[in-house]
Amino acid sequence: MPVAPVEAVRSGGGKNRKRVNPVLLTPPATPDPLAGAYLYCNTPNRTQQTWEGHSPADYQLLSVQVMIRHGDRYPLYSIPRTKKPPIDCILSPNKKPSHPLLSSFIAHMGKDGQENWDASLTSLPRLPNHSACEMGELTQTGVVQHLRNGQLLRGAYLRGPPLLPASLGSSQVLLETTGKSRTLQSGLALLYGLLPGGHQRSALRVRQHWNALFCGRSCDCPARQRHLEAEQRRQYRLRVADTRLDRAYVAMAAALGVSPRAIRAANPVDALLCHLCHGLPFPCRVADGNGDNDSNAFSVSAATTCLTPAHLAEIRRQQEEDERERRGAGLYHRYAVLAAQPYLERCAARMERVARGNLSPTEPLVTLASAHDITLTPVLSALGLEGVAAFPGFAARLVMELWRRPPPAGGGARDRETERGRDRETERGRELKGRRSDDLFVRVLYNGEDLTFHTAFCRTHPRHTHTHTHTPLCPLGRFLRFVRGEIFSPLNATSYQEACHASVP
Repeated sequence: MPVAPVEAVRSGGGKNRKRVNPVLLTPPATPDPLAGAYLYCNTPNRTQQTWEGHSPADYQLLSVQVMIRHGDRYPLYSIPRTKKPPIDCILSPNKKPSHPLLSSFIAHMGKDGQENWDASLTSLPRLPNHSACEMGELTQTGVVQHLRNGQLLRGAYLRGPPLLPASLGSSQVLLETTGKSRTLQSGLALLYGLLPGGHQRSALRVRQHWNALFCGRSCDCPARQRHLEAEQRRQYRLRVADTRLDRAYVAMAAALGVSPRAIRAANPVDALLCHLCHGLPFPCRVADGNGDNDSNAFSVSAATTCLTPAHLAEIRRQQEEDERERRGAGLYHRYAVLAAQPYLERCAARMERVARGNLSPTEPLVTLASAHDITLTPVLSALGLEGVAAFPGFAARLVMELWRRPPPAGGGARDRETERGRDRETERGRELKGRRSDDLFVRVLYNGEDLTFHTAFCRTHPRHTHTHTHTPLCPLGRFLRFVRGEIFSPLNATSYQEACHASVP
């Protein structure tokens, strides 16, 4: 029995087929500044899909170079007249978040043993070890984030038909870190998740970089600092002109009973993000540091003496506007080129050694640089990924893979069963000698997403060509030419030394 109402028969007989587009009465939603903040937290409670290890059939993975930002840490700054976030940094499998490898990782790192590490790193703790976290200390969340990162890369490279040797061991891995415990511990956690059975500390090579830019012997660059100072002046002018941000700082200062200048100097976004990432209530005003009760502080309601997510949202809004203006101004990009080129040059040199077959027994298959946001952000900008890749949140990872194309069909390919039985490690160098450079390709991935064709060096290269190359990868030669020449074009220079000693207006 029909239930739809019967419409009156229109006098014209025909059916009106004219489409009427509805008029939206509500304006489109504005972007939520806190949405990006949650991505920055990178809470390890969601399934991740990664594209590391994907390539055309029969391509051989030759090397992997990874740069990470350390995992979740305790704030570097404290907000005046508030309690510090109550976070316990002692690791325990019974706390959340946890990971199946966490218990064995704790036991493994707690053992005594000989280590092949730089002597300057021996004084750093192997695990976070304070019941009340210290400033900048890696939290359990940060450890779990990188155990997950290592497990994701292990699934990409070592499960199923392994792309790297199934016997990949600690001696084939190089860990580079800064002198901060949070970067060392983050790198150790990732490698424990990556290597089958965890890493052997006696065989694992760990090297310290004394500069957070990982610039090695090329840190002397006067122009780099001048470009950074120009960028900082631009940031300052933008912040001072932002009246909404100024009102937010005044409101925060009034809530805590301090001056707006004290709030600005405390860099509150760092501590507020910690409260957001850990699901803690936002900080409220407490008695002053001398223990004296401020009658004015407690004469008003708690609602007016606490910081709120709205305060954080206002700071994040200004940061997002700053990032958009920064891309247009180009000042930061010029700094980033000089900050990141030495690291990218070392990556290029490693790839070139593999391409030429100039491999020493100690040449690593996997290189991991465990660093900071001030390290990873310039690298992304120098590669042309500013505006494409999100600002590096906790445990962000940048991966560069080097691939080799198989020989043409009918070109004397070896029997597959014999090739599987061969020890790939001892034959790598021999097979690569004499290979043409157009048989070698790179991929660039950020947080599991393939951004190769968004990079400055491969943006104009067709993904699918109808020539003999026919591969969705980027030729190694393009990367080498970019790092050693084209990268300096924004500075009107042709070399690192020329760019570093040029005058800056």
